[in-house]
Amino acid sequence: MTLVRSLAPVAIAVAVAGVLTLYLLTDDSPLGPWLLAFLLVAHGWVHLLFAFPKPPSDAARPNAPAYPFDFGRSWLIGRGGLDAGLVRRLGMALTVVVVILHVLAALATVGVLVPVDRWAPLVLLAALASALFLALFYSPLLLLGFAIDLAVVWLVLAGTWSPAAG
Repeated sequence: MTLVRSLAPVAIAVAVAGVLTLYLLTDDSPLGPWLLAFLLVAHGWVHLLFAFPKPPSDAARPNAPAYPFDFGRSWLIGRGGLDAGLVRRLGMALTVVVVILHVLAALATVGVLVPVDRWAPLVLLAALASALFLALFYSPLLLLGFAIDLAVVWLVLAGTWSPAAG
């Protein structure tokens, strides 16, 4: 129940942003692609939270969920038997890939510097890289990230909208 309570406000905000974006895209509003591009960049940049040190524990909230953005929580260290330093380096490299792919997908979304015909492959690659990243460094609090990845994959595969058609 703590997990649901901690994710609910962010999940509601993301869902509202997603529905609004889909509405603007399907309504051919010029704001739609820009909002989608912003959301793609934001989703990619959230992965950067792993690159920063874990904040100190809050003694006032002993039942708070564990901080999810921590390479040291990866199952690759415990069950996988890999060295924590190696896992951190792998995570940092994958973080760079995820962020770059999301930025390129966002640029293709609005047709700036990246051709719009690259949009679908870039969005799919960005979502795949993000899902792989989230699976390697899994925490239940990262489920929202998987949902976002699924939503953008659906947008591409359903053919509801694309920048070439918009």
